[in-house]
Amino acid sequence: MDHQTLQRHDDTAGAAAGPAPDRARRLFSMCLCGLPFAGLGLGAPRTAHAQECGRILGVGGPSGVTKLVSAEQIEQAAAQQYLQLKQEATSKRALAPANHPQLVRLRAIAERIVPLTADCNPRARQWQWEVNLLASSQINAFCMPGGKIAFFTGILEKLRLTDDEVAMIMGHEIAHATQEHARERIGKTTATRGVIEIGAALLGLGSGGRLLADLGGQLLTLKYSRDDETEADKIGLVLAARAGYDPRAGVSLWQKMAEASKGAPPQFLSTHPSGPTRIREIEESLPRVEPIYERAPRPARRFEPAGS
Repeated sequence: MDHQTLQRHDDTAGAAAGPAPDRARRLFSMCLCGLPFAGLGLGAPRTAHAQECGRILGVGGPSGVTKLVSAEQIEQAAAQQYLQLKQEATSKRALAPANHPQLVRLRAIAERIVPLTADCNPRARQWQWEVNLLASSQINAFCMPGGKIAFFTGILEKLRLTDDEVAMIMGHEIAHATQEHARERIGKTTATRGVIEIGAALLGLGSGGRLLADLGGQLLTLKYSRDDETEADKIGLVLAARAGYDPRAGVSLWQKMAEASKGAPPQFLSTHPSGPTRIREIEESLPRVEPIYERAPRPARRFEPAGS
């Protein structure tokens, strides 16, 4: 319910409803009570988007709460932030050229995975996919909304990732994008802030309507929920397996991550928690994913790990 709708409700309430401040407080309370349920669909079941992509492991599509935020807005914000990131990297001579061996490798793996993403989310057909490599010692990688992928050289070099392990990371990150986890996180934040700002406006404490202005900058640092991470692991396994990469690499990947986190935790683990539970969940998924891998055509080319 927006500010104008609330105001119309207030105008028609009549004098019997009591003084204006009391009416405003009641309206704010109504909004607070109704927001997480029928009005905005928080907690709504996952849509059918990802039935084909995730059905083998029982994963549905993006949450209904994503509808609170325009996909176009989120994807536009991501594209702008990604462009800024590339510009900053270029100015520091940290953006790998197209002929960099590890960038060639990343793009070859992406060429096998990306065509499969429309089975996870039909919007992926419209995305302007990009894959870039940034020179940084950080152990990090991500896929922003709209298909904007970046790997840091640190994750390739320090973990000496095989192609299969790279595919596990890429599939996992792409799954966050196709499941619209960032949109869901921001949708929930927007809903909460929207209620607070509407209430503040009604009570004369401030102005409402400023919902997405400063949320775009969060896209690189969002911390996903445990459920989000589990979904991304499962769908990532399926995507990578269908692309011809061994899903058992999901176990060796997270074992390497666990080893890397014994000192100062890598940046990747600030938003991607690791641990025995995660590895066990991947292992439990393997019996259903390995047959997909066995049927999948294999990559025509294999690459050596970084630093070999």
